[in-house]
Amino acid sequence: MKVDVLLGLQWGDEGKGKIVDVLTPKYDVIARFQGGPNAGHTLEFEGIKHVLHTIPSGIFRKNTQNVIGNGVVIDPVILKKELDALIPFGVKVNEVLKVSRKAHLILPTHKLLDAASEKAKGKDKIGSTLKGIGPTYMDKTGRNGLRVGDIEAADFKERYNRLKEKHLQLLGNFNFDTHQLGALEKEWMSAIKEMQNLVLIDSEHYINACMKNGQAVLAEGAQGSLLDIDFGSYPFVTSSNTICAGACTGLGIAPNRINEVFGIFKAYCTRVGSGPFPTELKDEVGEKIRAAGHEFGATTGRPRRCGWLDLPALKYAIMLNGVTKLIMTKSDVLSGFDSIDICTHYNYRGEKIDYLPFGVEEGELEPVYESIPGWNEDLTGLQSADELPETLNNYVDYLEKALETPITIVSVGPDRSQTIIREAVGV
Repeated sequence: MKVDVLLGLQWGDEGKGKIVDVLTPKYDVIARFQGGPNAGHTLEFEGIKHVLHTIPSGIFRKNTQNVIGNGVVIDPVILKKELDALIPFGVKVNEVLKVSRKAHLILPTHKLLDAASEKAKGKDKIGSTLKGIGPTYMDKTGRNGLRVGDIEAADFKERYNRLKEKHLQLLGNFNFDTHQLGALEKEWMSAIKEMQNLVLIDSEHYINACMKNGQAVLAEGAQGSLLDIDFGSYPFVTSSNTICAGACTGLGIAPNRINEVFGIFKAYCTRVGSGPFPTELKDEVGEKIRAAGHEFGATTGRPRRCGWLDLPALKYAIMLNGVTKLIMTKSDVLSGFDSIDICTHYNYRGEKIDYLPFGVEEGELEPVYESIPGWNEDLTGLQSADELPETLNNYVDYLEKALETPITIVSVGPDRSQTIIREAVGV
């Protein structure tokens, strides 16, 4: 068996959690391969909304194993809160969740460093979620990090203290107030004790053994392709590789073991925090999309910036990931627009282009739009592809031709039941 990969093609918040939940019955293992608690994967079913930050989105489906891979960075406190939230739903955590020993730990001082760095940037801040993600990945690449497997070591406390002291020296350079560290540390150590009761594994061996035994594996990405540390809108990016290649390094699987690549995108665009956003709508249309789509961050609560769909950016993400099947979410949010604009090109330094250039400065990309008729129907109660309005089908057909990739699923609402399958997907 090979691994299928599911990831976002925009700036995150594409609805990955819901789609993983929908596809999970086709898989034996769901494995997160990068990112950390800066992710917010929302699942909704039976009238209840669940938001996951670290735990894979297959956790509510029976008979499915869930793996937090080595490429993920873990805040034990946030993980404990997620685990506690599963208790009322009868999830038997130690039977269905496994954590890689090679995943790195987010320390309380990582979060303080994140806040100090962002404060020092002033108006040039990148819009960090302040979860300590960046400093943790910096320690990882700097070969100073603390990993999940270290909590099994007899000298774990000494390893922790060495890294903490290094962080305190850095915080001193920022002249940053650390009075809250004691309380943060107490909560963190308590959560570490809870982590010691989880099933810890060498995840690269586990995942490859699953494939060898014929089990179906779905790799779940976090954030979005345009936030990739190498290929995103740098420096306004996350600290990990969010593209398909990140599944190889974040789980320990060879590139030739990748099978289907599911790319998820919204029927429009959103972005949280700072950074280029060529199609952003700073008018009543943008406000209408934000209100209809409830576009507020699942992790931060911050209002998301909203705009029309950006085809050059989407084509770029499809190319980088080798996407084989597309999944469009939030089509219901655009109900009620007489016409819908689609960005097909940019005007850039006196030239009309259809690709993302290097180092875009604010206002340098002027979107070139094509308008097509919108739809007024309420999509949320639809059950099959045959019921989709002709105007929505025309939108989907237009995108398939432009993107040269089939759109296999159209989401028409937040609940797992509000999912239209246009073509069989998965194993």
